[in-house]
Amino acid sequence: MTTSANDIVKTLGLDRKSKVSSKLKTVLLWGGIALAVMLIAWFWLGRKSGSEVQYQTQAAKRGDLTVMVSATGTLQPTNQVDVGSEISGTIKSVEVDYNDRVTRGQVLARIDTTKLEAQVRQTAASTEAARARVLQTQATIAEAKAKLARLVQVQEASGGKVPSKAELDTARANLDRAVADEANARAAVAQAEATLEVQRTDLAKAVIRSPIKGVVLKRAAEPGQTVAATFQTPVLFTLAEDLTQMELHVDVDEADVGKVREAQSATFTVDAYPDRNFPARITQVRFGSKTVAGVVTYETVLKVDNAELLLRPGMTGTANIVVQQAKDVLLVPNAALRFTPPAAAPKPKSGGLVSSMLPRPPAPRPAESAEDKAPHVWVLRAGKLEKIMLKTGMSDGVMTEVKEGRIEPGTPVVVDIIEAKK
Repeated sequence: MTTSANDIVKTLGLDRKSKVSSKLKTVLLWGGIALAVMLIAWFWLGRKSGSEVQYQTQAAKRGDLTVMVSATGTLQPTNQVDVGSEISGTIKSVEVDYNDRVTRGQVLARIDTTKLEAQVRQTAASTEAARARVLQTQATIAEAKAKLARLVQVQEASGGKVPSKAELDTARANLDRAVADEANARAAVAQAEATLEVQRTDLAKAVIRSPIKGVVLKRAAEPGQTVAATFQTPVLFTLAEDLTQMELHVDVDEADVGKVREAQSATFTVDAYPDRNFPARITQVRFGSKTVAGVVTYETVLKVDNAELLLRPGMTGTANIVVQQAKDVLLVPNAALRFTPPAAAPKPKSGGLVSSMLPRPPAPRPAESAEDKAPHVWVLRAGKLEKIMLKTGMSDGVMTEVKEGRIEPGTPVVVDIIEAKK
């Protein structure tokens, strides 16, 4: 029975398939072993090569350090005056135009005075009439005095019989009334004269003159325009007294205002001349604050020399105010003060091949001590990092002054990690 079964297997070729399957299993087994060996070699070689780190360094140096505060604002004339009209009327003529230079007292515009002149003449006539009434009251007083004097003489001559007491009282009352009328007439004269003076002043104000010597920046007056000065004075001209001396008003952030002082020097740029720096000097740091979109700033005024007349009112200027300066000091880059060396990798634990291939969690970074928070830099000594504690001074955001520390000019300090060696 067994012999016949083997004959059947050979006849059908089933014994060949079994041999092929056995060879395939053998190949797969050895291939898996080879792949595992390659992975182990790659893992260990990669860990070994990754442990060596290259550092980027930058040398400490001696040099000058300037700390500046930046602020933006607008240029304004040192003295800008708005000229308007105190009276209502129609503008008869305009004597100046934009950019014209004017002198103090020069006529800028004239308002039609036809109505004002008529009012002046009317009031002048009323004043003359009031003065005439004064003369009339004076004559009445003289007449009342004479009549009272005659009655008194008659009374004395008659021994007090005539005139009667009522007649004397009436005469005295007429005199008092005449005196009061004179006072009233004099008051009317004073009132008329005051009204006349006001109208003559208004007539004089119909000629609008420049209060300063300067330049016309704006003109809002045209011939034939009606000026209504009922509630507020309409502005017809804006004059700048002297454009050769200007002011730059900038807004200094509250974080920087403590460093800004009067007489500090500065430079600023404007969009019209982006390649040119204009000098300036602080004349005032105002105590009043301004809050815009939650940002608190303090207005600071800088004096600007504009002898070339290149700068114009309203230009936006970006100022750099010099708040601190140091000459020939030791400097280190700020990147070196911020550098933190990488945490050391934990030593592998003995746990066999499988455990060494499994990924390990990163080593926890130890908590910073007070020494770690103090200013320090790292230098390379024999290929190893060494911490050097420093006492620092001012900083401009790129370099920092070193006041004390075991560091010399030219000492390379670590600023960054470049890469691991392959």
